Amino acid sequence: MSILWIVAGLVLLVAGAEALVRGASKSAAALGISPLVIGLTVVAFGTSAPEMAVSVMSGYAGQGDIALGNVVGSNIFNVLIILGLSAVITPLVVSHQLIRLDVPFMVAVSLVLFVFSLDGRVGRVEGGFLFTGIVLYTVFLIIKSRREKMARDDEFASEYGSGSINSPSAWSLNVVLIVSGLFLLVLGSRFLVDGAVAVATYLGISELIIGLTVVAAGTSLPELATSAVASIRGERDIAVGNVVGSNIFNILAVMGVAGMVSPGGISVSKTAIAFDIPVMIGVAIACLPIFFSGRRINRWEGLLFLFYYGFYTIYIILNATRSDNLGTFAAAMTWFVLPLTFLTLLLITLSAIRAPKPKI
Repeated sequence: MSILWIVAGLVLLVAGAEALVRGASKSAAALGISPLVIGLTVVAFGTSAPEMAVSVMSGYAGQGDIALGNVVGSNIFNVLIILGLSAVITPLVVSHQLIRLDVPFMVAVSLVLFVFSLDGRVGRVEGGFLFTGIVLYTVFLIIKSRREKMARDDEFASEYGSGSINSPSAWSLNVVLIVSGLFLLVLGSRFLVDGAVAVATYLGISELIIGLTVVAAGTSLPELATSAVASIRGERDIAVGNVVGSNIFNILAVMGVAGMVSPGGISVSKTAIAFDIPVMIGVAIACLPIFFSGRRINRWEGLLFLFYYGFYTIYIILNATRSDNLGTFAAAMTWFVLPLTFLTLLLITLSAIRAPKPKI
């Protein structure tokens, strides 16, 4: 029965996110926000709405491990699986803005979350600080967008046509989509959290592991679908911007709101501080040299991302089950895989610095 609740929750989350993104995207377009900023904010934030619903519900119910694990696991999944798969489908060209502004900001907020977690809890004050960050970030992007009026008007004309997005019927439909999407997200998150907790209790697996794997992957399905489709259609900025924007939103908005509504704040386990959050930071930092390499993510780099998510998942499963093979696996990661990765990223960075930068 618990599995049925999880499946039902995932279905409702995907349906709710789809409705919310459609309504919010068209509303943002009608308000004069550029398509690029819509991808970085409305689409990215909309596809992160399942993470918001699940983590806020979990935080309010006192299930801090699921709330935190959902955010950290989703951010790792977003980069390694979603960007990796999208790059395998077609190499992704990365815009200069993402390299110069958004990816460094993603790394910075990841570090901020780590600092806030060192005392074992993300409280209401820290949650409020994080949420203020997403407000300022969004306002900055909107102001930046409005300064690009000429390009924006041309994009709207080709993307949405003219004269139809501001009609009363269009606005009514957008409102219905947004409200119904939010309702489905709240309902789906409740099903998913209840089912995941029941399964974790039955199997004797910690809520943190469930949050890092099943819940994180499930709530990232909207991002996966959006970026994969965008990659297939050649909308590469959307594919990359959706992931980067979603990760920023997860840390600042999702953890911020969850920390504020949780009665005692979101508890952070020693395991998360020592391993999972540092992995999330490392994944974010790894984007910088890969993105710098010709301002594109090549297929082999996408395969590298997928490869590392497999290693990460194997490690947390071995650790959760106290497997005898954990020591051997950890030694292989420490003495072979990680040094090889560091050397690869170093070579990519040096090559990117020496090579002439193509104009995007």
